[in-house]
Amino acid sequence: MMDSKMAMVAVWSYGLAGVLAALLTLYLAAGWRAGGRSRAMFLAVSLCALWGMLGLAFALTGQVLFLAGSLLADMLRFGGWYLFLLVLMKPEPAEGASSPAATGWLSGFALLLVVGGFAAQVMVVFGVDLVLSSQRVALFVSLAMSVYGLVLVERLFRNVSPDFRWSIKPLCLGLGGVFLFDMYLYSDALLFNRIDADAFSIRGFAHAMGLPLVALSAIRSHDWKRRLVMSQRAALHSATLLIVGTYLLFMAAAGYYVRFFGGEWGRALQMALLFAALLVLAALTFSGSMRSRLRVQVGKHFFSYRYDYREEWLRFTQTLSAQGGFTGMGRHVVRGLADMVESPSGALWLKDPSGRFFAQAAFWNMPASPATEDVGSPLCRFLLDSGWVINLEEYRSLPRRYDGLELPSWLVEVPNAWLVVPLTTGSELIAFVVLATARTRIDVNWEVNDLLKTAARQAGAFLGQMQASEALLEVRKFDSFNRMSAFVVHDLKNIVAQLSLMLKNAERHRENPEFQKDMLMTVNHSVERMRKLMMQLREGATPLDGPRGIDLADVVRRIQTAKSGQGRDVELNIEERLIARGHEDRIERVVGHLVQNALDATENGGRVWLRLARQGTHALIEVGDTGRGMSPDFVRERLFKPFQTTKPTGMGIGAYESFQYVHELGGKLSVDSAVDIGTQVDLLLPLFDAGNGVASDDLSKESA
Repeated sequence: MMDSKMAMVAVWSYGLAGVLAALLTLYLAAGWRAGGRSRAMFLAVSLCALWGMLGLAFALTGQVLFLAGSLLADMLRFGGWYLFLLVLMKPEPAEGASSPAATGWLSGFALLLVVGGFAAQVMVVFGVDLVLSSQRVALFVSLAMSVYGLVLVERLFRNVSPDFRWSIKPLCLGLGGVFLFDMYLYSDALLFNRIDADAFSIRGFAHAMGLPLVALSAIRSHDWKRRLVMSQRAALHSATLLIVGTYLLFMAAAGYYVRFFGGEWGRALQMALLFAALLVLAALTFSGSMRSRLRVQVGKHFFSYRYDYREEWLRFTQTLSAQGGFTGMGRHVVRGLADMVESPSGALWLKDPSGRFFAQAAFWNMPASPATEDVGSPLCRFLLDSGWVINLEEYRSLPRRYDGLELPSWLVEVPNAWLVVPLTTGSELIAFVVLATARTRIDVNWEVNDLLKTAARQAGAFLGQMQASEALLEVRKFDSFNRMSAFVVHDLKNIVAQLSLMLKNAERHRENPEFQKDMLMTVNHSVERMRKLMMQLREGATPLDGPRGIDLADVVRRIQTAKSGQGRDVELNIEERLIARGHEDRIERVVGHLVQNALDATENGGRVWLRLARQGTHALIEVGDTGRGMSPDFVRERLFKPFQTTKPTGMGIGAYESFQYVHELGGKLSVDSAVDIGTQVDLLLPLFDAGNGVASDDLSKESA
């Protein structure tokens, strides 16, 4: 019998083994239908849980009945693991299964040991001795079962295919450790003819430590467990919780020891130790390097691939999408690549718009650098031709792998420079990223290189698209400015023509007071128009003030007067005084342009007229002439397009500007023309509603 202290150790020991085995049993329950291997493992772990619970019951109560049940369950547990190992060694039909005789003798010997061990334990329970002592026989059979378990584990690991060895390794380590502990326990018992109470008490702990390794193999192997898959994030969190829990239990035990043996200072020392433990735990929890090391270790030892590619790609895409201008985009590219390799900092060198060199465009936790790199330098040519990620640590130790590459001096001087990642789009090197040394040791193998190169291509596409968008926006701005300049030049041409005509007439009418008065008005009007044109050129194409009510009768009268001052007669017919919505100067410019075109197309003696009338909810301004006219094809295909004109010295801007502005107001401009007969232009403008300041939209609905 065990004393009270060892009994308490046995309670924790077998209780932990039973609980862990029960949890693993529940985990495996979902894979019961996955195949024979999963069922065999489920049976073995279930028997382990039964054995652990019976051992716990014996440690708590001391009842012989529970001890007997624990001994019998121990034999069944051996049998369960034998069955599972033999099932794993049995080849699948798809693998070209050999004859059952290949593993038949192993199965037969295992069955013999289990039956013999079960019978020996029954004899021990009932106190039956035959030729030899039943206890010695039971110990000998138990030792043989431990040794045979090690034989099966060794045979499984030695004969398994290399592709499957990574999955089976934790299982072999876990079961090998359990069988090795049992071999020590039973060999010591046979040697000294007694069971070591201390070793027997912690036997549950030994089995409990082997179960996580068994579970890890179950997670790795899809043949055992197809329905549940543990992600790297879940494994990382689980490992973190396990480490934190183990750390806290250890510190709690240390605190209890200090308090128990510390005398009067015990409680104070316990509190100091607990505070120090929590402080150290907090520091480790918030340490980026510790998290990086744990993430690397979990990825390296728990999974066949280091990265969870779904998580990495979603995170990288989200990082690239959170852009704030070109500088922000570059910083996100650097950070996204750095996070993949646990790098704490980096910088981006982007090709200059001139295409002659690379300059630093963004940096993250790295000092700004004025260094530039020519497009034709050895570094840029190497990055473009090879597409490699340059590992500077490898370059320093094995430079011959990089085909005689010479690094620029500024790159050598970058503190903690580690990786140089090229960013390409198509066949062009658009940028490259320099990353600093990782927080933890990372083996830059093929997997890391492939992930970085693939992510760099996506980042290069993002940067190229953003550069193209900015270039397109710049082109659009220049196009808008050029278009606005063309409008201004067109208006200036009309003003110059008007002033030139006035100077031409000034020679004959300089002494005429009426002409002088009209000349001053014309000059003043021209100056005002040029001032507005300058403001429009400076502020943009949009007028500074909003649309308002315009007296069209005053507008057409001013146009008639202005043209009369140029020596041309325009017939004017105002049927009704109408108020339209718009900008007075622009409407006057549109109507004046139409009248001027009519005058230019009409020879002396021809007729040009201007009529103002109401047409429904719109004002009609009719401009007609009996001049040269235009062909239907020209009116349909060229009249309202920029830089299309029939005049030898025209720019083809006025009609286009008039058409655009009238439609902005919700109006309509239509042309009826015939060659050598004349042209009539109907300009419909929405009337101004004084009640709400909004014009009617009926015309736009009708025209649609």
